[in-house]
Amino acid sequence: MELTANKFKANASKALVDAQLQKALGNVQKGFIGKRQKAADALPEFDELRDNARDIKNHVLAHLDLYLEEYERKVTAAGGHVHWAETAEDARRIVLDICQKANARTVTKGKSMITEEIALNDHLAANGIEPVETDLGEYIIQLRGEHPSHIIAPAVHLNKEQVEGDFRRVHTHLAKDRDLSEPVSLLSEAREVLRQRYFAADVGITGANFLIAETGTSVIVTNEGNGDLTQTLGKVHVVVASIEKIVPTLEDTSQILRVLARSATGQDMSVYTTFSTGPKREEDPDGPDEYHVVLLDNGRSAMLGTEYQDMLRCIRCGACMNHCPVYHAVGGHAYGSVYPGPMGAVLTPSLNGIDETGQLPNASTFCGRCESVCPMRIPLPKMMRHWREREFERNLTPAVARYGLKAWAFFAKRPKLYRLAASFGMPLLSLFGGTSRRFHSLPLAGGWTRHRDLPAPEGRTFLQAWAQREALKQEPLKQEAGQ
Repeated sequence: MELTANKFKANASKALVDAQLQKALGNVQKGFIGKRQKAADALPEFDELRDNARDIKNHVLAHLDLYLEEYERKVTAAGGHVHWAETAEDARRIVLDICQKANARTVTKGKSMITEEIALNDHLAANGIEPVETDLGEYIIQLRGEHPSHIIAPAVHLNKEQVEGDFRRVHTHLAKDRDLSEPVSLLSEAREVLRQRYFAADVGITGANFLIAETGTSVIVTNEGNGDLTQTLGKVHVVVASIEKIVPTLEDTSQILRVLARSATGQDMSVYTTFSTGPKREEDPDGPDEYHVVLLDNGRSAMLGTEYQDMLRCIRCGACMNHCPVYHAVGGHAYGSVYPGPMGAVLTPSLNGIDETGQLPNASTFCGRCESVCPMRIPLPKMMRHWREREFERNLTPAVARYGLKAWAFFAKRPKLYRLAASFGMPLLSLFGGTSRRFHSLPLAGGWTRHRDLPAPEGRTFLQAWAQREALKQEPLKQEAGQ
């Protein structure tokens, strides 16, 4: 995926007035927030489990080299192969080499953000190998030539009517008069089309939610079963995972699993939690002849020992973006990176540098909801603030914002002047980033608001843009009410 994080403001401006997108984004709040809260409330030890999960990952990160070596030993002992990839280019080369040695023409893929990160699909296709996404959401966006807009719900930005249109456009071998008016019919059609692709594929590629050092096992968590078919029906199973996915033991994995699904989708457990250890054995009725694990660094080891190390605890549940008001307003594609939302605002600069991604840490209201719901207790606002500091230090922040911060700091360090300004309604402080709403329409304040929170389309203040967005969201309700 081409990195366009430096265009976040422009992307967000378009997203705010995209009626179709705003309608689809309403499903994020309806589909995730309440379910997570209900699942958490039903488990008295939920917060204690979060603490345990945090501590497990902190322990791993403090001894990551030892656990990675142990994991490699156990994979090798089980008959598998571990490949070390320092960069995305290394990982692409390794996976392509495995596929070419298997004479693969088609590969099936389970949902994997790591393969999105390294742009694996484009690389395979450029070398004559067809990648077929088998997760329903990933399959839909592959038909559209798009990238995921959410790490657990890749097609959350789309409506049912759009999916129906894409199926009719691509599945031309099926009857034209078929009924696709219900979601279940769309699901059945995708299942029918994909079933044949599983049997035709020579290689199956998956990501991994966890890698267990104790046993050399890779774990995937899905709700559709596509991951199981992907890794068992091909002659070769390739796992592509980043180095921080290591967990010490099966017991540790089970603890983290108890907070993963509850945080992600509000389920006690996902429908499928699959453990894979090596290739099939003589007594196994099915499974791959070869088992490969590609361990990717791609900048993660550089995060160890820094103020961004806590980000490596992330288990990709998506809870932070499910609860983020900025994500609710603009969706995932506006971020212009593989990882959207609050976690992306921290991880993307860590992987790609602040020069190209400086707008992302500023895409936050700092309401703290992301940290409050994170199952791994990652201090996302604090790390976004660190990235803002780096941006400011390198003069990447727009001049208006830099001067505004300096002026505000001048008053903040002088309580008497600050109180004096407050006694006059704080007009001056509002110009330099204050919160008085009646001053947001002033030129400097409008620029400051655009930089620090959500961007406003050209010629409008943020509040005007937000009002238009809210009006768009109300249109379907008015139509249903016959207004």
